[in-house]
Parts: sequence; C-alpha cells; structure tokens
Amino acid sequence: MRSPEQLGLGGCGSKGDAPRKRSSPMMKVVCMTPSSSRTGDRNNSVVMETPLKELKKDSPVADVDGNSSAGGPQDVYGEDRATEDQFVTPWSVSVASGYTLLRDPHFNKGLAFNEKERDAHYLRGLLPPSVIPQETQVKKMIQHIRQYQVPLQKYMAMMDLQERNERLFYKLLIDHVEELLPVVYTPTVGEACQKYGSIFMRPQGLYISLKEKGKIREVLRNWPEKNIQVIVVTDGERILGLGDLGCQGMGIPVGKLSLYTALGGVRPSACLPITIDVGTNNEKLLNDELYIGLKQRRATGQEYAELMNEFMTALKQTYGEKVLIQFEDFANHNAFDLLEKYRSTHLVFNDDIQGTASVVLAGLVAALKLVGGNLADHRFLFLGAGEAGTGIAELIALETSKQTNAPLEEVRKNIWLVDSKGLIVSSRKDSLQHFKKPWAHEHEPVKNLLDAVNQIKPTVLIGTSGQGRTFTKEVIEAMSSINEKPIILSLSNPTSQSECTAEEAYKWSQGRAIFASGSPFPPVEYEGKVFVPGQANNAYIFPGFGLGLIMSGTIRVHDDLLLAASEALASQVSQENFDKGLIYPPFTNIRKISAHIAAKVAAKAYELGLATRLPQPKDLVKFAESCMYTPSYRTYR
Repeated sequence: MRSPEQLGLGGCGSKGDAPRKRSSPMMKVVCMTPSSSRTGDRNNSVVMETPLKELKKDSPVADVDGNSSAGGPQDVYGEDRATEDQFVTPWSVSVASGYTLLRDPHFNKGLAFNEKERDAHYLRGLLPPSVIPQETQVKKMIQHIRQYQVPLQKYMAMMDLQERNERLFYKLLIDHVEELLPVVYTPTVGEACQKYGSIFMRPQGLYISLKEKGKIREVLRNWPEKNIQVIVVTDGERILGLGDLGCQGMGIPVGKLSLYTALGGVRPSACLPITIDVGTNNEKLLNDELYIGLKQRRATGQEYAELMNEFMTALKQTYGEKVLIQFEDFANHNAFDLLEKYRSTHLVFNDDIQGTASVVLAGLVAALKLVGGNLADHRFLFLGAGEAGTGIAELIALETSKQTNAPLEEVRKNIWLVDSKGLIVSSRKDSLQHFKKPWAHEHEPVKNLLDAVNQIKPTVLIGTSGQGRTFTKEVIEAMSSINEKPIILSLSNPTSQSECTAEEAYKWSQGRAIFASGSPFPPVEYEGKVFVPGQANNAYIFPGFGLGLIMSGTIRVHDDLLLAASEALASQVSQENFDKGLIYPPFTNIRKISAHIAAKVAAKAYELGLATRLPQPKDLVKFAESCMYTPSYRTYR
C-alpha cells in the first residue's frame, strides 16, 4: 500500500527542487463505496482512471500539482500546522476503512472517530459507541503511563502507542514533553537498547547488514515511504556511554526521529531510522540467543569502508541531494572519518560531535550573563577527548575566534583536554589520534583531573568522558576555590555515567556552581534554596536545526549554521530562567524554540548561498511554524 507521498504528492522539503511541472500520468484510484450507496457489497470498489491534473480541489483526492500555498512547501494532505483544519481523506491507493483503518497507526483515531466518520468508513460495531476527543485520550494515556513505576515499562508503553496511533503518540509527547522526554530518549532509551533483544516486538526502521552488501539500494526501496527528508543512522558501536550494543542500537535512531517530529515538526513519514549491522565485539551479545543482529565480530578496515560508501551513495541516489543524514553513536575512529569524508558531498551532521557542541556552546553563551565576561575571558578544561569533547572544544574556539578576530590556533590555547592518559600536551603529540592533536599545548605532563584543575585553573569544567562519578568532591571543591561561580557541565549519558549529580555539584560548591547535565536531574534544595539543574540536551538543537535545513533546501552543513543554532538557543533563555540559575530554557516551549532555531539556521544558509528553496520566505519564523507537523486529528471525508 503506497501513500500519497509515494505517488509524488509532495511534502515539506521533498527531494526535488522547487515544485516542477510534471507530465500527467494516468492514475488508478480505488475508492470504497460511500456509505450512501449501501445497495451493493461494501467490499466493492469504484475505480476511476483519470490524469492526475484533473483531480481538482473539491475532489476527494488532493491537488497534486504542488501549487498549494496553504501550509509548508507541497503540503497536500494536511500534516502542517497551517493545514490542520482542512479535511483529508485517509487513503494510500484505496481509501482505508473498517478494520484496516483501525489497524493503521497513521490514520487510526480510536474512539475519536465521529458519527459521520464511523458511517463513512464502516466502523459501526467495530468501536464502542462513545466518541471521545483527542484531549481526553491524552489525559487517559498519561494516566496509563504514570501507573508504571519502571521507566522501561513506560518506554514500552509509549512505543506500543506509537505503533497503534501515531498522532496520539506525538500529541501526548508534545503536551507532556518534560515528563516523557526522559522516557523516549535518554536515559531510558539506553536501557531499552541494552534489552532490545528481549523487548523487541516488531521492526522499526531499516536494518542494513553485511548480508546486504552489493544490494543496499534495493533494500532502501523496500521502505514504504519515498519522500524521506531525515535519516538517523548508527552502527551501534558506541551507544551513549554504554559501549558496543551492535544491532540493538536501533533504539537511538528511532528515539531521535520521534523527537525530530515532536520537537521539530518534521513529519513522521519523512523520517527513516537505519542501523548498519557489521557485527559486534560485545561478547555478552554474541552469546545471547535473543540477540537480533549478526553474531560475528565487527567488520573493520576496507570491508567497513566499502559498505559505508555503498550506503552513502545509495542514499543520495534514492533520496536526492537534500536528504539530511545524521550520524549517531559511531565510535570515535569512524565518526570523525565519516564526517570528514562525506561533509563535502552529502548533507551530513554528526549529533555527537556537532549537535552536542552546539547545545553546550549555547549554554556557555547564556552562562556568561551570570558570570560576566565573554568566551575569550574564560579557560576551559574537558574530561574526555572523544567526539563530544573535541567537537565542543572546536565550536567554542570557532565562536571565540569569530568574536575576537583572533586566529583559531591562538584561541585554542585557552582550551585544555584530559583523556585516559592525562592532560593532552605537546610531548604526547606523536602518539595522539589526529582529532586530539590541535589540543596538545605546551605544558608538563599531568596524570589526573584534580592536578589538572589545580594547575590549569579553569573557569569552566566540562565532562564528556562517559565515566560516572569522576567529578569528585575534591575536584568540585578545587573549582569552587578558584572561581566564585564555577561552571560545571556533567554531560555524559545515561544518568549512571554522569560525571557527577546535580546534588553533588551544588552541595560541594556550597550552592555556587552553575550546573547543567546531559541527563535530567531533579531540583536540589541546599541551605533553604531550591536549585533547578539545567539539561544540556541535544534535543534543544537537532530538531530545529534539521527543520531549518529542510525548509530552506540546504545542501551542505557549514560550521556557521551550528553557531547560528547556538546563538538562537541562547537568546531563548529569559531573565526568569536566569533568576533560577538556569542556562537553558524549559522544554515546555520547545516547539517555539525549534522554530526560532530553524529560522536562524535557514537565514544563515541563505546568507551563505547554501539554500536552494527560492525565493526566501519573508518571515522565516512564521514559515518554520507553518511547516511543522501537528498531531491533532484530522477530519475524514
């Protein structure tokens, strides 16, 4: 069964350029007999054969010429905010009805089908007689989710809802984003990946393994949706701070894309999660009879490179120049190489390197309003020199260089990194991986973090090590003795891998720390004052960032786009937030925040000549909002 999108009926940011005149192919539309014609068999169908261009506005089938300006570009079946009040027909090739309609998560509304819809689509008797609006369904579902005490059970309940009623899933997630974000994303998604084999019920996304080498493009064609705008892909080698989870890393792309839709307004039908399965080096998984992936050691070297090259080529051939490919949770040695290799030929983005960097930079820019000065006045020390650490460091250096007009090599000297062997210094340069070498400064060797803090005397301490409880009491006390208001960012995920907790940071700094973490922590009371810890969550950035790329038709990711996203996020922190010690805005306003980020990213893309959707909209914020998918139920004809 194909959807209107697959028949070329468009969608915001389809892979082609601006809407083009097409030939008028003959299309066979199969419609169920309407309820007014009950004399015949209800399984009979009416077959109409007509040129696509003859299907007019008042026809049950939407206009397909791509000229509609009601919502986002080429929105023809009512998924954008600007078209949420329009009537739509729940169809692919044939109009969905009866039992089939109730089993279709894209169109199912459960008890929200009204009386006319129940008659028109043969639902009488298949549902209880009560008609319950979506708002009431949301109340019921959140009560249902709250009954579970175990986070993984909440995760499974949410995934089950997504498979039954897509719009209710996203409505629930949007309306209760602060409560449910930790359920569908970090930290719960980490546990879900670890136990993916045992909780696996039905496939989500595409699995491309070494068995598919030589026929990846054929595998991509098996996916039912054709107008794909965002792909999140992982090879499962470094899932959060949990290590190699192989094929079970699929939980990450699925979770990320649900946030692209809920927080950034990218349509679910335009999102494709993919796991590349090249084996695993996790002995526990290799010996687990429930493991769902290839039971072999990881492919490396030329075999791995050839598979990835075929994969990237097939994506471009299948989905076009403007499909956004987000790399997620690749191991360091592959993450940097893949980003460097494909950033000049594809629209690629690594959330661990670039997304984390952008959200942390936004927090630092906001934090300057609490501690004073500018980026050039501060000294940064990182624990962790992998993808996240070096990515953040580089973006800080780029922004500082932009603000001061100082050479990049010069501003890097204010940024120091500690890895598993100690402080990265010039005497270690010959043995360092290439992405660490720019951070090797002149200094005597230092073996541990506490000594590095005492000698470097940083104003900002950032943890990206994936090692829990490494910001010890002595480390935080040392930071507090050096700074009146030490900035401490404990970014590793999930919660068990966080370098310190919010309570530890506030308690050991006598309530003076400006703290944010990668995973959520509850508010902390210290000496009669309540501190609300911020969350440096990538979900602030990547949904809006991706929307900005899509709606502008951007063809390459430039570092200036990341800086624009950071500045846009920092500008959304209000004085009320600052008064609470927060350096990030609350997630309750995330769709508004995403629209502003998208607008700033798109504006910078137009400025740099990277945008292809012309002419540029006059009001990019309003245009971003109009392009956003809204999960409110549509009224069916």
